[in-house]
Amino acid sequence: MVKLVLMGSGAFGLPTYRRLAGAHEIGLVVTQPDRPAGRGRTLTATPVGAWAEDAGLPLLKTENVSRDDIDRVRSVEADAWVVIAFGQKLSQDLLADRFAVNLHASRLPRWRGAAPINHAVLAGDAVTGNSVITLAERMDAGLVLGQSERVIEPRQTAGELHDLLAEDGPELVEAVLARHAAGATTAEEQDEALVTLAGKLDKKRDGWVDISASADECRQRINGLSPWPSATVSFRGAALKLLRAEPAAGGAEEAGVFIDAGSGVVSCGEGALRVLEAQAPGKPAMEWSRVAQSLGVRDGERLEGSEPC
Repeated sequence: MVKLVLMGSGAFGLPTYRRLAGAHEIGLVVTQPDRPAGRGRTLTATPVGAWAEDAGLPLLKTENVSRDDIDRVRSVEADAWVVIAFGQKLSQDLLADRFAVNLHASRLPRWRGAAPINHAVLAGDAVTGNSVITLAERMDAGLVLGQSERVIEPRQTAGELHDLLAEDGPELVEAVLARHAAGATTAEEQDEALVTLAGKLDKKRDGWVDISASADECRQRINGLSPWPSATVSFRGAALKLLRAEPAAGGAEEAGVFIDAGSGVVSCGEGALRVLEAQAPGKPAMEWSRVAQSLGVRDGERLEGSEPC
């Protein structure tokens, strides 16, 4: 058993933090402050903050740990710090002489940045995974201490992949901490020539799909933007969110035309795809068969793709 400081905010870190809390002493959990959320703008804790409160763990909510709470965090005599989806840049003054690691949802150096899972699907990557790295001055540029691997399936959405990678995190982080405790840590520098960037997504700027592109490009975009910001098209003059797609046979029709409306097969600029899940205005996300039935979608009707803003 070792003593840990956990620094995180998003839900991605919860499986790892639950595992660590069950096996080790948690000296402190650090997270972002509560923020307004929902239509009522009610102050709401981060997923990590809510979990720590429920578990009765020592908790610090801070707007800027590197400026306001350095002494509080550094006073904890911990063997290691584990940082996951924290949302704040950590200063070198805070990190000085501490063993601090970060769990990142890609196989670095591919997809450094805020949205690595989305970008892996958007790019059509066949494989992704997690990396545990040291904290560095440049974002996600630390030494690699361990990695895991996971195949990306053709119909897998970014949301599904997020949850699967989150569940892969505990074993990888535990292995790195065990090597550190045994004095057997290995570290590998990232190849800067292989770096790709995964910028933060924006609903207005990124929530589109061009149906005149190839079926593979359309499928990757639909799945990579699901569940958020989602790929939005126009159908009968109204917005329709496409939330999951898979490859399909066909594609001789004009791009956007339903070849088999009941099963969601749509012709693209090259080839065809099958829409598996969608969301009509004012409705919840549903399987395509239910959407098609509720809207009375017919063969020959057309989706109008959207374009970048």
